[in-house]
Amino acid sequence: MNDDAGGAEVHRVTRRPAGPDESAQANRVWWERAADDYQAEHGSFLRDTGFLWGPEGVDEADVRLLGPVEKLSGARVLELGCGAGQCSRWLRSQGVERVVGVDVSHRQLQHGLRIDEHTGLRVPLAQADVQRLPFAGASFDLVCSAFGGLPFVPDAEAAVTEAARVLRPGGRLVFSVSHPFRWCFPDDPGERGLTVEQSYFDRRAYVEENDVGRAVYVEHHHTVGDWVRAIAGAGLVLRDLVEPEWPEENPETWDGWSPLRGRLFPGTAVFTAAKPDDSADRDSRTGPATARTGLVPAVGAETEDD
Repeated sequence: MNDDAGGAEVHRVTRRPAGPDESAQANRVWWERAADDYQAEHGSFLRDTGFLWGPEGVDEADVRLLGPVEKLSGARVLELGCGAGQCSRWLRSQGVERVVGVDVSHRQLQHGLRIDEHTGLRVPLAQADVQRLPFAGASFDLVCSAFGGLPFVPDAEAAVTEAARVLRPGGRLVFSVSHPFRWCFPDDPGERGLTVEQSYFDRRAYVEENDVGRAVYVEHHHTVGDWVRAIAGAGLVLRDLVEPEWPEENPETWDGWSPLRGRLFPGTAVFTAAKPDDSADRDSRTGPATARTGLVPAVGAETEDD
């Protein structure tokens, strides 16, 4: 980073537009600096080999949003924004051999290599921006992401379209993001976090700037409708939307996520979409999309086998 770029310390927080290159650069720098603290603070909750969909602690081993794991044994799987690869490593532990993880942060991937050595479960990892994936089209049967990459992109449709590009026909995209409703509230786990402070429809990015006004962290807001349109615009079919309730057995607070807030409104949204086998008969394949709240046991077993 040159002298004109300033440092990485936060001097101002603002709401303003931020494009794809600025967002990717800011978040790459932020995650390089934050990766060690992130893994130290949240690593035990995430587990070296675990697939959690969000701060609520909803576990893929219980809810099966990816479907029966035995049906994934021969699948080619890509995890977007994998961090240290905890979710990918869980899939490997369940017998899914062909799993690849990508993350914008080299330091996060170094933690992944460290955990690989510790667990003996090795996951191929690559440094990449979810907006520009380094894979050929139709390379994967499943693309998944648990809060990885997608909350940080300015153009939801472009990012979902890129994920759809690497999916084979009949493949699925399953991803979780901060629930768009959270955007209205301050990122506070306590009583203050129950009061609406800004419009749900304000799509300006949350931007942390350094001493010269350069973005050092960017997070983007897309409404539920924005995500639905992004999925449809990418040529995918929305199959499910899950809004997990806060589990009674989870007393943890994760930044603005807490039992207090999580029992009143959702903090996470998990979208499931499918890539039609033939775009010409897409309309005949759509069927009714569903939206569900709470902890849904074995929901993957109830979805259409794509």
